[in-house]
Amino acid sequence: MTTKTTEAAETALPAEAARTAGATETAHAVEHTRTRAHGDDLTHDHAYVHGYSPAEARRLGDQADTLAELLHAGTAYPAGSRVLEAGCGVGAQTVHLLASSPGAELTAADISADSLGEARARVAAQAPDARVIWHHGDLHELPFADGSFDHLFVCFVLEHLADPSAALTALRRVLRPGGTITVIEGDHGSTLFHPDSAAARATVDHLVRLQADAGGDALLGRRLHPLLADAGFRDVAVRPLTVSVDGSRPALVEGFTRRTFVAMVESVRADALAAGLTTAAAFDHGIADLRRTAEEGGTFHYTFFKAVAVNP
Repeated sequence: MTTKTTEAAETALPAEAARTAGATETAHAVEHTRTRAHGDDLTHDHAYVHGYSPAEARRLGDQADTLAELLHAGTAYPAGSRVLEAGCGVGAQTVHLLASSPGAELTAADISADSLGEARARVAAQAPDARVIWHHGDLHELPFADGSFDHLFVCFVLEHLADPSAALTALRRVLRPGGTITVIEGDHGSTLFHPDSAAARATVDHLVRLQADAGGDALLGRRLHPLLADAGFRDVAVRPLTVSVDGSRPALVEGFTRRTFVAMVESVRADALAAGLTTAAAFDHGIADLRRTAEEGGTFHYTFFKAVAVNP
């Protein structure tokens, strides 16, 4: 959600409507947004280092489903509360928000029209009775009145923004006094694994460098407290959420180590080579060593950071 656009499309119909032939209004809204925003979407790939491919959409879904218990524990909003998910992407986290807060009035916003289309489809398939307002636009220029929401949820968004402080300030405007914001980010510098490998660490560093070159920060998790405090939020509390993976947790070996983290790093191979950061042989060596951590005797550890703060 870094590129600006003035186009917006909002629909507040049950998700089931998007799956029926009679839901022409909903279907038209999706197509209208995709058509008008296609040119804008072309500029996103540089900012979002992982790209917008079907493989990336699957990776995001795998990540959200595998980590749902860890990331969403303690996050549930009261029935009737107005919640904004800023940067909903393909809806990977949206379905878990709906599951934990079925009575909340959820608005899901993203700058990518195609991602919103995928989010609608995901919600329609997994939560067909849910009511979601879909908004296409830039979080820096949200059209909502001051204090429109009781709670904000922002997951894996700030790391891709050139100015996360400005984004948080813009978001605070639409949060009512006393309302809460929940922010979740990773930090690639927290990555630890066995067997250790200089080649694997170098390959992860290439992703960190590429994200920085695109204007983002793959190490942002460690900065959540000062970012939120500087944006004017109060009572900022940050908790580390560590994923520890070994042979005793086969679901995490497959869902997180292989299908989330290694897949994420592997996805930037072409960009790393094009940028002259490495050679094909060196990059592939690093990926092979990362995959080795998911084999017998290997371990993998990564820390996310979850912050909750209040708008004074």
